[in-house]
Amino acid sequence: MDIKFVDREKIYSSKKRASKFKPLLKALDKLEVGGEAIEVDYESDKSVNSMRTAVYQYNQEKGVKIRSGKDPDRKKVYFYREK
Repeated sequence: MDIKFVDREKIYSSKKRASKFKPLLKALDKLEVGGEAIEVDYESDKSVNSMRTAVYQYNQEKGVKIRSGKDPDRKKVYFYREK
């Protein structure tokens, strides 16, 4: 057995996100500061939490600040970009 230590960043950068939120993440690339927001329908609070987790990971990777707001009456969540 050949054991080797590698830099953890190499492992992380090789990881590809294959996610049901891929269209959302692509739409986030088009957001501008002070511009339009993205409106997404949701079915349950669990799906909102999953979306927000994916977006906040996106924030960390890209170094941007995308916030969210939830409208529980209409079952929609909004994502918008701040400075």
